Amino acid sequence: MTRAGFRQADHEYFPDEQRRALRKAVRWQIFTIGYTVCTITAVAFVLGNSQAMKTAWIEDMLSLIPQVSFLIALVFIRRKPTRDHPYGWHRAMGVGHLVAGVALFAVGSSLAFEAVSGLVLAERPTIGTVVLFGETVWLGWLMVAVMALIVIGPVFFYGPAKSKLAPVLHNKLLFADADMAKADWQTNAASIVGVLGVGLGVWWLDGAAALFISLGIIWDGVRNTGAAVRDLMDQRARRYDGKVAHPLGREILDYLREQDWIEDAAIRMRDQGQVFHVEAFVRPRDEQLSLDRIGEVSEGISALDWKIHDVVVVPTDPLPEYADGAREYASPGSKPRVPEVDSRNPGTLGSQPR
Repeated sequence: MTRAGFRQADHEYFPDEQRRALRKAVRWQIFTIGYTVCTITAVAFVLGNSQAMKTAWIEDMLSLIPQVSFLIALVFIRRKPTRDHPYGWHRAMGVGHLVAGVALFAVGSSLAFEAVSGLVLAERPTIGTVVLFGETVWLGWLMVAVMALIVIGPVFFYGPAKSKLAPVLHNKLLFADADMAKADWQTNAASIVGVLGVGLGVWWLDGAAALFISLGIIWDGVRNTGAAVRDLMDQRARRYDGKVAHPLGREILDYLREQDWIEDAAIRMRDQGQVFHVEAFVRPRDEQLSLDRIGEVSEGISALDWKIHDVVVVPTDPLPEYADGAREYASPGSKPRVPEVDSRNPGTLGSQPR
């Protein structure tokens, strides 16, 4: 008689492709922290009295939160399940996502209040001059130069790099970090407009730019907090970008319905952070059901994709109405992938990122 399942601890690892991607992600996060520290220092030297520049400066500080959260979460997700934490520690990544979102929203709201107050009170910022290499230079030109230069890193280097790694790792925190980095040019452009507005005598442009940047921070906070809360509250597993239900659910249903002893099936699949927990409800054709068959199906499901971390197969009739089991969920006429279990690492396949 075989076991009717598998040890979850056997799955506390990543396949080779994901290990390589994770090492790259860690290197990019460390590079991002170093780059951002340099940009924060550079902006501090040319800050002046511009509200837009101050807001952009704080936004740069806030951009460190996703990287730090990601690196801290990695320490936890490598831990194996215990009696106190039977599902493992993978949700540490979701907690980091939530922390980053709440921090962005809170600080963004404070910055927006300051920007609106400045506009209402008609506070007119002044930007003075500095002596550079013996020449008197308007500080605004240095502000514009710094903001134009520091945008190169997030927009052209580590932003696109992380966006390529996030699907491979199914990491929503990394995807959100990359998405915010690629949109960093909007903050820099707004701060440049605000500075030039002060130079042209249009004082309110500085406050308007600060408000625009603040609203962007608030939106990032709302979006990331909402996504993190939905995952932590066990919503139906979704793709790394959160736009649609994860297609792996359809593949699991197709695989289950291909088994000759299963009349119908339904599943519940939840996101544990980077991996999925799957509950498969099956209606057997025969009342006589062996543990061998349940064990084969359990390991077969786990072999469909590396993200399937924990599987429970439950024979039942009727199938739960709240589970994904509608016939339209499975693609008509589709042929399920036949899992090929790696004898060295049971339960893994070299699947494409989704």
